[in-house]
Amino acid sequence: MSNAKGIKLVDLDEEGVNRAFRADVLAGLRQEPKAIPARWLYDDAGSQLFEEITQLPEYYPTRAETQILESLGNEFADRIGPGRAVVEFGSGSSVKTPLLLDAIAPSAYVPLDISGDFLRAAAKDLSGKFPGLPVHPVEADFMRQVELPSEIADLPKLGFFPGSTIGNMVPRTAVDLLRTMRATLGEGALLLIGMDLIKSEDILKAAYDDAQGVTAEFNLNLARRINRELDGTIPVEKLRHEARWEDHYARIEMHLVAEEALEFSVSGVTFELAAGESIHTENSHKFDRRSANTLLLAGGWTPIARWLDLEERFSLILAEASIPRSAP
Repeated sequence: MSNAKGIKLVDLDEEGVNRAFRADVLAGLRQEPKAIPARWLYDDAGSQLFEEITQLPEYYPTRAETQILESLGNEFADRIGPGRAVVEFGSGSSVKTPLLLDAIAPSAYVPLDISGDFLRAAAKDLSGKFPGLPVHPVEADFMRQVELPSEIADLPKLGFFPGSTIGNMVPRTAVDLLRTMRATLGEGALLLIGMDLIKSEDILKAAYDDAQGVTAEFNLNLARRINRELDGTIPVEKLRHEARWEDHYARIEMHLVAEEALEFSVSGVTFELAAGESIHTENSHKFDRRSANTLLLAGGWTPIARWLDLEERFSLILAEASIPRSAP
């Protein structure tokens, strides 16, 4: 690993509070209906809980995506080619990454994640598995353009965005992120992105409200994080996790629902929740071929290949940076 501590690009105030986190939480609690961006679910505790979710019997996306990566390595190698620097957006524990790295013979690996300690531990572990591969962890908010390490400036790049994280965003935000990724990666880049597929409501709701309650803990952890980092007084024990399928938007929604009328403060600002009112914490949009392609094209990427798992539950799409044009 060329940079054991990594590059830290998170904006903290003089008290060590993430400015973007505070701004998003306060803005989200002031609006109606209340909502907080899903990216703030992933502090170190949230990231660990999500890794537990990926192992649950109800949660199929990780198994489906892993199956694609394990079984079609030769196709990835042919399409992507060797020697690219792999830049993974929101790398988490990088569980799927070794499968991709094994297949394509990259020149370097750059994991980007907002959860710093989790990022560096995962990067160190992966560096041990690939001792000859330069690994450059970057602690950053990848929703904004990221300046990549100088060591890979002149290398062709492959963005890797697995797990259908793009589905967590409303279309406008997803398009903005795809454009930001294109700006981060530069001309000639490729993007390998996971997108979950539309399927039965029963399967979808079970995946986001498991019998063991791990997803509920993952959702409630956001309230605990707000209390811990932003001097919050949210009564977590009076909130419950709820997963809803909204067919009109083709998405699962996660909410924190107040069991009774609540009053609490965050960073000195007082808020109220009526009984039954919720804080909307996550979307997980599901796609078909057309909606996936339209989203990528709007974000500056042209789809060039698509792979599905054996049960056709999940897709991995390879896209190339589009040449900007305003007409056919």
